[in-house]
Amino acid sequence: MRRFVQTLLLLVLVLAAYAQPKPIKLWSDVPDMKSQPTKMYIYPAPKDNNTGVAVIVFPGGSYSHTMGIATEGFGVAEWLNSQGINAFVVKYRTGNRGYHHPAMIEDAQYAIHFVRQHAKEYGIDPDKVGTMGFSAGGHLVTMTGAFARENYLSEHGIKDNVSLKPNFVVPVYPVVSMKDDIAHQRSRRNLLTRHYTPEQQSKFSMELSIPADMPPTLVVTAKDDPVVKYENSVRLDQSLTKAKIPHKFFLYNTGGHGYGMDENLAPEAGKWKYEFIKWLKEIKIL
Repeated sequence: MRRFVQTLLLLVLVLAAYAQPKPIKLWSDVPDMKSQPTKMYIYPAPKDNNTGVAVIVFPGGSYSHTMGIATEGFGVAEWLNSQGINAFVVKYRTGNRGYHHPAMIEDAQYAIHFVRQHAKEYGIDPDKVGTMGFSAGGHLVTMTGAFARENYLSEHGIKDNVSLKPNFVVPVYPVVSMKDDIAHQRSRRNLLTRHYTPEQQSKFSMELSIPADMPPTLVVTAKDDPVVKYENSVRLDQSLTKAKIPHKFFLYNTGGHGYGMDENLAPEAGKWKYEFIKWLKEIKIL
């Protein structure tokens, strides 16, 4: 009990360190989804330094929760703002509240839909909207690129008047495979439940589902990751290479897991954020 209280207190202190904006309920304007708990925190770029680029951020948490949202959400958004990039942090539906596939990809696709629908309001170029995710969130953003042709919103009466395909995808220390040898089993269980089919196991192993029109992708991980085996990222890199998708793969020796963009937590791997900015320039987003 004492350890739980200490952990809870630490979480409160970390959250307090970030002055996050009041969230909106993402599905509030969709009649059959109004009761859904999905939230989005909006961080517009400074008006005097708005590049027109937007990044939709998905924290990790094994598809069970999004308790990493302080480091992998709010902290990331603030740094992106410092670079003139608009950020949208999504607290998507997760297994601890009884949600499984397709809830997560629905939330991700509707977040993309929302950002493009409100692009003019925030000074965003609708052709410069990317997704960035950490751990299980990395799996989710890989899905946004790989499954962009599958409209998970249509059954909710949402018209497909904007593209659901991100212009770039950034999975960071991502869950990738659902295969037994390297799967992060908790993420697999929360995404697919314990009763998944062989077809689902293969489809949601993202290294097996990279399409020819996958958006440009930047993958980041560290060899000493104690949570998600770094071989997940290696297989994703191999699949992207085989499909001839423009991409970059940054494999660091040290960094562990859960550091977001924080160099204090990962002095080596935390520097990936500077490579990210260089890469956006290479692919003509910045």
